[in-house]
Amino acid sequence: MLFNSIEFAIFLPIVFGLYWFVANRNLKLQNLLIVASSFIFYGWWDWRFLLLLIFSASVDYFVGIALEKTSDLKKRKILVATSILVNLGILGFFKYFNFFVDSFVDAFTLLGVPLSGISLKIVLPVGISFYTFQALSYSIDVYKKKLEPTHDPVAYFAFISFFPQLVAGPIERATHLLPQFYTKRTFDYAKAVDGMRQILWGLFKKIVVADNCAVFANRIFDNYTDYSGSTLLIGAIFFAFQIYGDFSGYSDIAIGTARLFGFSLMRNFAYPYFSRDIAEFWRRWHISLTTWFRDYVYIPLGGSQGGTGEKARNTFIVFLLSGFWHGANWTFIAWGLLNALYFVPLLLLNKNRINTDTAALNRILPTLKETLQIVITFFLTTFAWIFFRAKNIGEALAFTKGMFSKKLLTIPSEDLTKVIIPVIILVTAEWLQRNRQHALDFEGRKIYRPIRWATYYAIVSIIFLLGGQQQEFIYFQF
Repeated sequence: MLFNSIEFAIFLPIVFGLYWFVANRNLKLQNLLIVASSFIFYGWWDWRFLLLLIFSASVDYFVGIALEKTSDLKKRKILVATSILVNLGILGFFKYFNFFVDSFVDAFTLLGVPLSGISLKIVLPVGISFYTFQALSYSIDVYKKKLEPTHDPVAYFAFISFFPQLVAGPIERATHLLPQFYTKRTFDYAKAVDGMRQILWGLFKKIVVADNCAVFANRIFDNYTDYSGSTLLIGAIFFAFQIYGDFSGYSDIAIGTARLFGFSLMRNFAYPYFSRDIAEFWRRWHISLTTWFRDYVYIPLGGSQGGTGEKARNTFIVFLLSGFWHGANWTFIAWGLLNALYFVPLLLLNKNRINTDTAALNRILPTLKETLQIVITFFLTTFAWIFFRAKNIGEALAFTKGMFSKKLLTIPSEDLTKVIIPVIILVTAEWLQRNRQHALDFEGRKIYRPIRWATYYAIVSIIFLLGGQQQEFIYFQF
């Protein structure tokens, strides 16, 4: 069920009404309603996916209980290893089986030993990478004794399957979200209103920005040999805004929807395209995944505590794993490698945390230095997105070669009006609100009611007038 669909527009008010007007006085009933609603939401794609979700979550639930019953270190390690192997095994089979088989066959073919491999028609369950990592956070944190295991299966399954963030995040930590299912929730009008604002802004980013950019980006990437270098550059920029509008738009809708039900989800995007270096970008982009890899991979490997070689090694491992997490294609590995190459020099020179505040803090406009830093960081990121978007490494290299041709400075051959206007609105609104949680966060500001409502109506009108053709969210494939 897509957030930008008629089905969800009907589903959400029904669940909201049942939650607050029928189950309001019973915490257990509220949690049970969330589980049932989440299963309907997820099963809307394919009911068979539910069986996998339930099995994966059940393994971690029983592992958590077993961990509580033993203090023997060896047994505890076996239990948490079981959780990790089962979760990653399921993820590996559904997402990477054909990739590993094909890569194995290709490697031997290059060595002059042709092989024939087995290729299975595997349907990738929606959001499997997201809920797998969320479930792993539970069993790992219980193992590390950061969290008491739950004996409430309803609260646990509500945490694992919570529909607003189930299929594309944010990837919540058990230590943050699970306790919220134990606490009685009362309706908070102010939080609900702010949640609706964030949903509205997320819909604008998805329907108006991402879906319009997708039309141009797809046409340019799919026919890159027919376009000049300048048009290819524009195509790469459009994809940069497409993936940002698409993914951060989903996160905004998810976070806003959760607030309607009294829950607080972690922030997933913090205006990453205003970053002044790559390190800052990765503190602001897909924050839930970045911090997951930091806490469960980077720090256990030694983090930044070792020597120069160890720091570089740990960073490359994290970025390569991040790339591989996104999909079974060498293009994602290349994307991760590029970002590691961008990041490591900053880490080794101890400059990876020099930009921890907001750009142009307490000023309307950035300085010339900040502007150059933002532009350079954006184009480095956009260049890496080419590999993320391309179908294979060869296409990415050919696209890059065509982009940096003599025709890079020519006038683009596409009419860009329908895309440029939404992008300008997006960048302007988010720049002005860059110290806020989202672009329509008016909490604590004295803005006259007619102005607020005029803003809402304007955005709704823009969505209907300029909204692109409905596209599935990009990150559903991960």
